[in-house]
Amino acid sequence: MGDDTNWTADPYELLRVHPGFRLSDQATDATPGFDGDKKAGARELSEGASLLADLQEQLFACGRLGEPRSVLLVLQAMDTAGKGGIVSHVIGSMNPGGVHYAGFGKPTPEELAHDFLWRVWREVPAAGQVGVFDRSHYEDVLIGRVRKLAPPEEIERRYGAIAAFENELAESGTAVVKVMLHLGKDEQKRRLASRLERPDKLWKFNPADVDERLLWDEYQEAYQMAIERTNSLQAPWFVVPADHKWYARAAVQQLLIRAMQGLHLEWPPPDYDVEEQKQRLAAS
Repeated sequence: MGDDTNWTADPYELLRVHPGFRLSDQATDATPGFDGDKKAGARELSEGASLLADLQEQLFACGRLGEPRSVLLVLQAMDTAGKGGIVSHVIGSMNPGGVHYAGFGKPTPEELAHDFLWRVWREVPAAGQVGVFDRSHYEDVLIGRVRKLAPPEEIERRYGAIAAFENELAESGTAVVKVMLHLGKDEQKRRLASRLERPDKLWKFNPADVDERLLWDEYQEAYQMAIERTNSLQAPWFVVPADHKWYARAAVQQLLIRAMQGLHLEWPPPDYDVEEQKQRLAAS
């Protein structure tokens, strides 16, 4: 971060989950580390977009020449928390050729015939890519736990399987950034009501969202457990207050920038003589 910024502290450290974390203690309308309003947040997002795009291009170039590293952004949240906005306004600033997006919905019969991570392994980012999981393998320990779609011992097994999966990704060169967009219950109600008032948003409303909302407390407990059981140095959780969409977008952008900078990438050297090619081009 430069001097001309409204970030007063590194959101990477402020939003990262540490021992003793309690989801119920986290304010959903806060803006940790940011001293500014919506307008300032939009400016920060715009200014950070070029840096993020440059880092992605560098990552992509390294991947093309054999560097194994990649980045995986895992987005989890209650309905209306803003996952789509993150994809549009943060990931959207990158070259789509270097982004691999995967949204995990209800498993298909084929997917149900395999272990729950089978379909997830098929979507991990390749070398040089930024992967985005819009909902993810955590659905299997969130809705799976709340809706009792699997027995308790299977949910317990899945926590360990997820931790091992993410550790393997990290060891193979993937920077894993797991984000929970932490939305307030009242704010969710307002956003759902707004969808019902707008013809252009009715398609986004699902009556099942109200059914899930009735299980709000159970989902908060499920998130707490999932975060506790799968937070690690290799694949840390970040809980981002999401009542202010502008803050959540700017914060996730900063988390991605920090993750990419942490890869310590360098532009790959050419496998040809630059001066020779300049002379050949001049004579052509």
